[in-house]
Amino acid sequence: MKTVNMHEAKTRFSQLIQEVGKGRSFVIAKAGKPVGLLIPFTGSGEARTPGRSWMGNIEMSDDFDSLPQDLEDEFYGG
Repeated sequence: MKTVNMHEAKTRFSQLIQEVGKGRSFVIAKAGKPVGLLIPFTGSGEARTPGRSWMGNIEMSDDFDSLPQDLEDEFYGG
């Protein structure tokens, strides 16, 4: 893994990203001390469907948006 100083990384950022896209990794250093790591993204690449894991597991009652009278009395002083 090649170490690249901060100034060089800023100057050659686009080139470094192209190399990372090919699978290479880089250590980013400041004053010779490693401070970061530039690595390839290894995500699934699949589009996420929000709520997919909960589908069919949640039921909502017909009166979910009505406030029970005793609770209304507590809030508004009955």
